[in-house]
Amino acid sequence: MIRFPLFSLILALFVVVATPFAVVAADDNGGVSGLPLPRFASLKSDNVYMRTGPSMDYPIRWIYKREGLPVEIIQEFDSWRRIKDPEGETGWVHKILLSGKKTAQIKSEEEVLAYDDDDLVRPVAKIENGYLVGLEKCDKRACFATFPPYEGWIEKKYLWGVYASDIFN
Repeated sequence: MIRFPLFSLILALFVVVATPFAVVAADDNGGVSGLPLPRFASLKSDNVYMRTGPSMDYPIRWIYKREGLPVEIIQEFDSWRRIKDPEGETGWVHKILLSGKKTAQIKSEEEVLAYDDDDLVRPVAKIENGYLVGLEKCDKRACFATFPPYEGWIEKKYLWGVYASDIFN
């Protein structure tokens, strides 16, 4: 009969449980998808379940009812993405519930101005904290956003859903 000390048994159990997560964490530049981490995405529907772990076996932590809400993908495991929402809550969402559509949420104590050009001189609208906007393009300091029936340039510092270094058309 083979006897295992209790410590060896606990260590072996930890290795078996932690190994899938260690594989994801080993790649600093990206996850299983090959896309960079962290990165922003948005919720694809108005009924998204965030779970405490990366499978349907884990309990639901939050149910999101806001299609287009920007989220930050901070980790990947198989078909699951660990996300952070604009309020800082984290959990796991299946990748099919996420979209690459670029959106942002206004984050400011005061109303934010949107401008008619990227020179940020002539305001066209005031936008309240928490408002969701679609992002069409971003330059070094601002993004062109749509918020029907309006559109305009908004400074990046007021947008949660885009990094300061993001530039795209």
